[in-house]
Amino acid sequence: MAIWRRLFVTWLLVLACMHVLAAPRTAVVIALDGAIGPGSASFVVRSLNAAQRQDAAVAVLRLNTPGGLDSAMRDIIRAMLASPVPVLAYVAPGGARAASAGTFILYAAALAAMAPGTNLGAASPVSMFAPTPLAGSDSKPGDDGGKTDQPAKAAPRDAMLTKVTNDSVAYIRGLATLHARNAEWAEKAVREAVSLPYDAALEQHVIDLVAADLPDLLAKANGRSVIVQGKPVVLDTNGLAVVEVEPGLRDRLLALMTDPSIIYLLLLAGMFGVAFELSHPGIFAPGVIGVICLLVGGYGLNLLPIAYAGLALVLFGLGLMAAEAFVPSFGAFVLGGMSAFVIGSLLMFEAPGAQLPLTVIAGATLASAALFGLVLTLLVRARRRPVSSGTETLVGASGRTIVDWTGKEGEVIVQGERWRARTAEPLQSGQAIRVIGRDGLTLLVEPA
Repeated sequence: MAIWRRLFVTWLLVLACMHVLAAPRTAVVIALDGAIGPGSASFVVRSLNAAQRQDAAVAVLRLNTPGGLDSAMRDIIRAMLASPVPVLAYVAPGGARAASAGTFILYAAALAAMAPGTNLGAASPVSMFAPTPLAGSDSKPGDDGGKTDQPAKAAPRDAMLTKVTNDSVAYIRGLATLHARNAEWAEKAVREAVSLPYDAALEQHVIDLVAADLPDLLAKANGRSVIVQGKPVVLDTNGLAVVEVEPGLRDRLLALMTDPSIIYLLLLAGMFGVAFELSHPGIFAPGVIGVICLLVGGYGLNLLPIAYAGLALVLFGLGLMAAEAFVPSFGAFVLGGMSAFVIGSLLMFEAPGAQLPLTVIAGATLASAALFGLVLTLLVRARRRPVSSGTETLVGASGRTIVDWTGKEGEVIVQGERWRARTAEPLQSGQAIRVIGRDGLTLLVEPA
């Protein structure tokens, strides 16, 4: 029995070894397209972890980005530096770019490559509320157009922006030193927002190679020595099977929920839904949908850096437009509310590349003003409409007597109802009357 058990265990070990030997070596390709945010950072980090579990030979991070959030960029770079799988950053296809945060990611890769017709650079941190000063632009020419040799006065610099710029310079120079790339140009990319095309980037040793496509990249990377987790590693990319990583449903949803335009519209829809439910209680559907939109929009706001002053202006503008329906100001509240709404929308999102499109702001402003204008119009019409129900409609109504009157009191039929009535002169049965007043439950009538 023990012999058979040993044979069975040996057979399982042989099968496992054959499976390992037969498993193809892979190159995992991760596409990073569009602005870099929490959604794209989560996708890249999870894909790198999956490449490690699959024991991939290399991970190719294909870049085409205008930049994005600093926090998301640093999450990606931390995952790249911690990954035991060599990460090859590749700016592709032709016409793509690795601007701003993309330049930092390219410098952090074990191997940096670009396709023909691509560019990188313009990595300066951007201030949303003031012009961003650049190195070399801190001085102004003299009054004579700069023809004199007098020194120009230095322009004041923002302290916070200076701190952020110096921190970014130190960060990218550290990445350049780690992988022996051009640190001087990296600093200029941050301080002066300079850019380079693919051929100049190769000539100035900003990147390691230029590759026409993915097979060309793997062929040229084979045998190169790179730094992975602080240690030199020789790449073996010959005969790798290419595996494309597609974003999952969670990644797509997270990308939608971190899109400033989607968050903005969700918040507006949520506020309108809740307001409609409060004004028409009992319908339930607008309130439920509004609360869901507010919660999802709030989750997106939590992921993006926002200016709370801008958010307060948006809410204040909506409040002013809503107040017009209850306290008519001949359009003053609507105009003021629209102005606050537009200014708040422009200031709401702070991240570079995350600003709201003007078309979205204009459409939301006009839709909000039109909605509150419609409510105001309906309220004005309702106030001007004559009363059509209630006891107030009895005065002036016509009717007839139903019994012979003895004296000055009797009964009448008015609007299909039987009333006790009183008059100044006797009336006959069936005589037409008109209501001129009311005393409690007794109508005051006269002959019609």
